[in-house]
Amino acid sequence: MQTLENTSPMTATPPQVENFLEIKDVSKHYPTANGVYPVLDGVNLSVKEGEFICVIGHSGCGKSTLLNMVAGFSQPTSGEVLLESQPIQRPGPDRMMVFQNYSLLPWKTAFENVYLAVKSVYKDKSKPEKVEIVNQSLEMVGLTAAANKRPAQLSGGMKQRVAIARALAINPKVLILDEPFGALDAITKEELQEELLKIWQRSGGTVLMITHDIDEALFLADRLVMMTNGPSATIGEILDIPFPRPRDRARIFEDPLFYELRNYALDFLYRRFAHDDKL
Repeated sequence: MQTLENTSPMTATPPQVENFLEIKDVSKHYPTANGVYPVLDGVNLSVKEGEFICVIGHSGCGKSTLLNMVAGFSQPTSGEVLLESQPIQRPGPDRMMVFQNYSLLPWKTAFENVYLAVKSVYKDKSKPEKVEIVNQSLEMVGLTAAANKRPAQLSGGMKQRVAIARALAINPKVLILDEPFGALDAITKEELQEELLKIWQRSGGTVLMITHDIDEALFLADRLVMMTNGPSATIGEILDIPFPRPRDRARIFEDPLFYELRNYALDFLYRRFAHDDKL
């Protein structure tokens, strides 16, 4: 596995703990009528505490499968996933996932959707304390005025803000994002990217995010993990993203290094690992 060298003097703030999250020689196979199908094979990745990692690759390369194992929704066929040196064996409040389709209960308000998560995790807190956590979380994503609206009354961007508020309300160690902005229009998408960075910088948590958008990854991430095609997908290369934080979109998009990194990622995805529709 190769890493594109950092050729710029610009560097991000160093994270705190090495090997905070470890994916060690992970493979995932599924039985099918035609035999065993190897989705992932020999995936290795070490994530530092406080890092923002984006994962990119063609459909079917196992990105969601990999993050589902970090979330604890599934287990590796071989290898292991460790958080703070402890094996991940089931879902837990130290890892919260935000999906592209929001996953909100339609009959509950924004406040109630977030309150459900807070109530389930903070069993020892009083109701006023739980309410305060929910209100703070909704304020963090700019939804105080929409707290009593149900999902049908919210735009796509507002629904995703509720999902992010719900995840952050319980202060997870790892925030897992599975294409959270993929269904949004370009303007809303950029707004939420900016908001996500601000929230992440305040919380200091670790983020793993799947995206199909190279520009989004280069704007958000500390490192871009590029997956090879499936079956038997693995990590092909990792790009270090050297732009300083806090990040300014206009400044980054004017930097020649941005286009160097972008072209390198495009070359990886569309020439060296061009998608084969027959797979």
